[in-house]
Amino acid sequence: MKKTLRSLAFLCAGLCATLPVGLAQVPELQQDAHFPLDRMPYTKNEPYGYSPAQIRHAYGMDQIANEGEGQMIGIIDAFDYPEVESDLAVFDQQFGLPACTIANGCLTVVYPSGTVPPKNRGWSGETSLDVQWSHAIAPKAKIVLVLAQNGWTGTLLAAVPVAVSYGATVINMSWGSLREFPIEKILDQNFFGDPSVTYFNASGDDGHNLFGYPAASPLVVDCGGTALVLNSSGNIASETAWSGSGGGLSQYYEEPAYQLGVQTSGMRAVPDVAYDSAPGTGVATYDSEYSPAWAAAGGTSASSPQWAALTAVANSLRAVLGKGPIGASFQSVLYANPAALHDITSGSNGSCGVECMAGPGYDLVTGLGSPGAPRVIAALTAAP
Repeated sequence: MKKTLRSLAFLCAGLCATLPVGLAQVPELQQDAHFPLDRMPYTKNEPYGYSPAQIRHAYGMDQIANEGEGQMIGIIDAFDYPEVESDLAVFDQQFGLPACTIANGCLTVVYPSGTVPPKNRGWSGETSLDVQWSHAIAPKAKIVLVLAQNGWTGTLLAAVPVAVSYGATVINMSWGSLREFPIEKILDQNFFGDPSVTYFNASGDDGHNLFGYPAASPLVVDCGGTALVLNSSGNIASETAWSGSGGGLSQYYEEPAYQLGVQTSGMRAVPDVAYDSAPGTGVATYDSEYSPAWAAAGGTSASSPQWAALTAVANSLRAVLGKGPIGASFQSVLYANPAALHDITSGSNGSCGVECMAGPGYDLVTGLGSPGAPRVIAALTAAP
C-alpha cells in the first residue's frame, strides 16, 4: 500500500526531535509557549478580513512574477491538526490559489516525536494562519509543517532542526516564551546556527518590553505588527504601529553589528521588521475546528509567516542567479537598505514615552518598517 508523506513522517527517519542533554530540565523550556494570535470570527461563515490579493497588492508582491518555486518554507507549530490539508484546500479554492497538497508534493506534515500528538483547537488556529498565509505570499514554494508533541517552548525549539533537515531555508516560528531567560545564548548554538537558513519569529502581542525567546535572539528576524488600512483602490491609505506589537531591548543580548547604525542602546533591540497584524485589520483564515470556520486573524503571528514567504521568493530569484539562500545575512542586508521598507512613523505599543512610539527610522515598535516588497526582494536578491 502506498504511504503518504504524512504517514512516513511518523518514522522520524532518525530525526526525532529532542532537546540536547542538559537542557531538557530547564524550567523555562518546560512551559507552554505563547502564540500571539487573535482570531476574530464573523457572524456568518464566509471570508472575513483581508484577502491574499489585497495584501499582495498592498505590499507590492503582485509586482513580483516569481512565486517561490524551488524553495521550502519550514513552519513549526504544536499538536495535531488533521484538517490542515483540507482547510488549506478550502482557502486556496476561495482565493484562486494553486492547490498545495501532500499528493502533489507541496505540503509535507512531520511529527518529530514519531507519534501523532493530540489535537488542540488553539494551536490549529495558529497553524491554519501560518500555513495558509505563507502559501498565499509564496504560492509555488513547498511547505514542511513540523508539528511538535506539545506546546512547550523546548519541544518547539527541538523541532526547528527537523524542518531544516527537510530542506527548509526559511523557518517560521509564530510562538515564544513570555519572558527572556539566562540560557538563551546556549540555545542559539543548538537551534539557530545554520547560516544558510533565515529564522523568523513573531514579536508578541503584549506591547513594550513584553517579549521572550526566540524573539530576542539576534540570529532570528523578529517581526512586529502594524495596523494596515487600504483605500478603495486597494493601496495603502495608512499604516501605523499596532498597540500590541512586541518590542524593546533584550536583557541578555548585546547590540548586534547590524544594528549599530540605527540605535545606540548597547543591547539587542526588537523588532527588526513589521507587517499588518492588528486584529481589526486582520487577514482571512479558514479553520474547520471552529464554528464559524472563517475568521480574520491578527497578532504578530500574521507577520512572521508572511515575511518568511517573502524571503522564500527572494531565495528563488537568488537561485536563478546561481546564488545560495540569503540565510543569516538577511538582517545585515535590510539594515543596510532601510529605504526598501515602508517606514512606520506613528502609533505606539505602550505609555513609556519615546521608546514606545513609532517614529522616523528604526523604532522599538515596528523596527525598520513593513515591506515594500519589490525593493526588499531586490535588495535580498542583489546581496552576495
